Amino acid sequence: MTSTFRTLTVPLDAETFPGGLPSFLVRDDVLCWTRREAGLVGFGEIARFTATGPERFLEADIWWRHLVLEADIEDAVDCPGTGPVAFGSFAFSKVSAHESRLLVPEIVVGLRDGQAWLTQLTLDDGELTEAGARAALDRWLGSASADTDRAVMDDPVAGTAQAGGAVVVRPLPLAAGATLHTGSLSEEDWMAAVAAGVEEIRTGALEKLVLARDVVATVPTGVNAAQVLRELSARYRECWTYGVDGLVGATPEMLIQVEGRTAQARVLAGTLDRRDADGMDGSPLEFAERVLAGSEKQRHEHDIAIQSLTTQLAPFSEAMNAHSEPFILELPNVWHLASDVKAELAEVEGHVPTCLALINALHPTAAVCGTPTTVAGALIRKLEHLDRGPYAGPVGWLDAAGNGEWGIALRGAVIESPQTVRLYAGCGVVDGSVPETELAETWAKFRPMLESLGINS
Repeated sequence: MTSTFRTLTVPLDAETFPGGLPSFLVRDDVLCWTRREAGLVGFGEIARFTATGPERFLEADIWWRHLVLEADIEDAVDCPGTGPVAFGSFAFSKVSAHESRLLVPEIVVGLRDGQAWLTQLTLDDGELTEAGARAALDRWLGSASADTDRAVMDDPVAGTAQAGGAVVVRPLPLAAGATLHTGSLSEEDWMAAVAAGVEEIRTGALEKLVLARDVVATVPTGVNAAQVLRELSARYRECWTYGVDGLVGATPEMLIQVEGRTAQARVLAGTLDRRDADGMDGSPLEFAERVLAGSEKQRHEHDIAIQSLTTQLAPFSEAMNAHSEPFILELPNVWHLASDVKAELAEVEGHVPTCLALINALHPTAAVCGTPTTVAGALIRKLEHLDRGPYAGPVGWLDAAGNGEWGIALRGAVIESPQTVRLYAGCGVVDGSVPETELAETWAKFRPMLESLGINS
């Protein structure tokens, strides 16, 4: 690149969009990372990096650092997510044919802790001004063509209403003629794969295995990615809703969040379908605590996931703190056993490691692969008959200062054509796993995407 990378960040009045960032989800090509009402959304694309193979994270890290090294940055807000920003999605597997990618948008709107901002990014030589940045944002929002999208600008969170300050989710209309099709394996073949995985675990070859499956949804009336993202952000407010280049979803699991020298992660392992509580004694949460926290199998699976992350993060940390006991994370479709981990990053070879350097060390964790990683990865390739693509890979954003948030691309799907979407879900398999139970768990995990597509589940 011969032109200088330049960015201008100016403050916005957060009160002018009371719906938060979901009010900006009006284009099917929007780049999205939101939780509750905060996060980042991006429009357009001025640069892109792609890579495959085992060095994809480090190659992306080098590309990004070179891009921002001599960047001309004017930042009147100066907080994580301002200045140069790239959104990214990475393939789960080092042998995947799917291209991992970093995308640099033309315009970014951010909202964090009551602060809002607008960043314009360019590789051209023209002058950057606040008026020009605002005009560019207006052009992107104004080019959202669908009438339903324009209506959302006035009613920011589609599918919801405010009642006494609480969010009330309205019923979704069903997608006319939508159908579901078997993915790479039939349900019977996938359950056989789970059984085979349990047998391998019982030989002592590995301790845990995560097996995924896919289904394909066909929506004849068309897939509206912006609508999907709005539904997910409204219904799964405790998750991180993401949209990067046709990959959409709402993940409850944070692989790594970096702010300055502080890194945090949220680890999930152990799942219970909320529908299982129907007709049971006690409150639903009491049922979840009894079944999840009281289950030796679920606790064992969770302990493996925590150990995996903390062991990989330890060489980069000078101090680390993890919950001694997992908590119950309540989501609309399931409960999870969850633990938060916080670490103070140490300097490695004279500098604090970047987000992508940390991801290179952490991915894949036992929560999405298994343990030992090498054995589990090989068995996944043997049993799944599936290229996961970006499913269960890192997805998120990073800035020039080294800050960033990278979730694990779960509860998501890839939009493969204007009418078709491939959905993914997986389960942790340990000694004692029952194939029929694991299959039911995948359907519970498909539910967020099926709901957002208007498909009964």
